[in-house]
Amino acid sequence: MTDGTAVRDGEPVEGLRPRRRKRRGGRIAVAAVVVAAGGAVAAASLGLGGGSPADGTVESRLPPKTAEVTRKTLTEAQSADGELGYGPATAVAGRLPGTLTRLPGTGDRITRGRALYEVDDRPVTLMYGSMPAYRALEQGIEGPDVKQLERNLKALGYSGFTVDEDYTYATAEAVMRWQEDRGLEETGVVELGRVVFVPHAVRVDALQAEKGDPTAPGRKILSYTGTTRAVTTELDTADQGLVKKGAKVTVTLPDDTTINGRIDEVSTVIKPGSGPNDDPATKVEVVVELTGKKAQQAAGAYTLASVDVSFTAGTRKNVLTVPVAALLALQEGGFGVEVVTGSTSAYVPVKTGLFTGGQVEVSGDGIAEGAIVGMPG
Repeated sequence: MTDGTAVRDGEPVEGLRPRRRKRRGGRIAVAAVVVAAGGAVAAASLGLGGGSPADGTVESRLPPKTAEVTRKTLTEAQSADGELGYGPATAVAGRLPGTLTRLPGTGDRITRGRALYEVDDRPVTLMYGSMPAYRALEQGIEGPDVKQLERNLKALGYSGFTVDEDYTYATAEAVMRWQEDRGLEETGVVELGRVVFVPHAVRVDALQAEKGDPTAPGRKILSYTGTTRAVTTELDTADQGLVKKGAKVTVTLPDDTTINGRIDEVSTVIKPGSGPNDDPATKVEVVVELTGKKAQQAAGAYTLASVDVSFTAGTRKNVLTVPVAALLALQEGGFGVEVVTGSTSAYVPVKTGLFTGGQVEVSGDGIAEGAIVGMPG
């Protein structure tokens, strides 16, 4: 009988001793508990009891259950609460003095070339672009805002000018034709506030003014969102590494349907404290675009809803894995598994990697795809 020294490939291994098991009713019982939380792992196991053959194997005392070492890709995910809607709302402030004579309705969708609202019975037109209007546009000036205007005029069917950063007489002629079509005075000058530039078509989220109200530069008139369903969620700044624009995520709807999403916007926001003595908190706001017709249709069943957003925290491709329950804590420290070969078994130390979904990445001598390892009963 040996002293219980563990073996590898049928040979005793010095310095590697599993904790002793206790015999129960003539059988050997092994209990292993591994808890993973935040990357920290704690394990406990009952040791090996009784004698063992001279070659160090566990004769006729095999584990009650077994599992196979498999090769797969492990993905660790982290979830956050999200709000299904149309994404965050953006406010529109007026730039023209006068009286609001027409406003859209909440939920209205407005596209390029259409009136967003009217001042003194003349439209303020929506056009697409990322640069907000900050000056009047007229002949002789140049800049990216000129090119942005010309790109919209071309998309609306006007021609006779070159789309570039120069506001030429040809541009002014196209503007006059556009002004005539919109019922505006044909000056060839786009006054500040006559056009609102936004990146895409909009959905009116809320009104901050009423028909008949006076308007003036800086007064908020309405707020808008995008026109497609989206999810907004907030993360702590410590989790900012999880989010990158364009990265794929999974969204779980209230009926447990999972749909695909992609991170569209990432921004830092300051959230006020909940009480007068609470400090404001810095959060990372993430807007998730729901990708594909199927995702939009599934989300369309809900007006507003709380959902779960799953971010990929880590991925390990083509690695060897075993169930977490197969791990045994070794007396000498670290982890091992009981490798079963025929009617015998041997304890083999392993190095652990990513823990996720009840599986753990393992590596070490004697660990190969298809190997059989012990599991608790």
